[in-house]
Amino acid sequence: MIELTGLTKSYGDVHAVRDLNLRVRAGEVYGFLGRNGAGKTTTMRMLLGLVRPTGGSGTVLGKPLGDPESVSRIGSLVESPAFYPHLSGRDNLRLLARYSGLTDSTVDDALALSGLGDRAEDKFAGYSLGMKQRLGVAAALMGDPELLVLDEPTNGLDPAGMREMRDLVRVFADGGGTVLLSSHLLSEVEQVADRVGIIHNGRLVTEGTMTEIHARVGGGRLVLRAEPGAAAEDAVRALPGVLEVRRAGELVEVDLGTATAAGVNRSLVGAGIDVSELRVEQRSLEEVFTGVTAA
Repeated sequence: MIELTGLTKSYGDVHAVRDLNLRVRAGEVYGFLGRNGAGKTTTMRMLLGLVRPTGGSGTVLGKPLGDPESVSRIGSLVESPAFYPHLSGRDNLRLLARYSGLTDSTVDDALALSGLGDRAEDKFAGYSLGMKQRLGVAAALMGDPELLVLDEPTNGLDPAGMREMRDLVRVFADGGGTVLLSSHLLSEVEQVADRVGIIHNGRLVTEGTMTEIHARVGGGRLVLRAEPGAAAEDAVRALPGVLEVRRAGELVEVDLGTATAAGVNRSLVGAGIDVSELRVEQRSLEEVFTGVTAA
């Protein structure tokens, strides 16, 4: 659905996006993550033909970036949605629908999906930030798009609204659609994304499913209960690949690094240490993100 090769965008001496290689597969939710200024929004704008690349190439839905045919098959919300403040939410969408040759029933469906049905007659000027985001998502959903490009769609939403947006994205993908999703709410992305890509200083620094990324950046955290605890701590510290060991009574916490839970257990049992509990806690997406963007 999206394929970028060496995509680059520079503004004078400022390199917003550098040699970006990225693929988004059909039917998946791809979480596109990065710190402020990492190049996420610039990349999305290039996908939609709003910004022209200074290097590299890419295709969206099999067409060059910004091709009118592919853009007509994309629903997008990039940065803050802009609508006529004196018109109601419904009338703003009707206007967009008529420009696009769509019917008013399309407007009703989009309002219902975005959760704005009961506030559709209110003027846009009176909408809260969360309601404005909902209207932007409703506009993106009109016309039965094949691809959704969403930049911070949960901005301003309360917890219930975030859950509804997450469900909407998942239902869209489960129905055969594809979503490129940017968000600072990493816990939300972790719950909905099939794969994630993390961009830092304009470059993609890691990409894959959560399982693949965990394997790439380290084995997560191991918690074990063993007796005697001091002997267990010493034995684990001596193992190659272990990053850090902490002990609280009989509990020992281990940052595995390149070590494995099976290897730790085998070593402890071989040393005559009784292991009564052993569990692996994967790193959260937030921990992974912080680690790979620390530099």
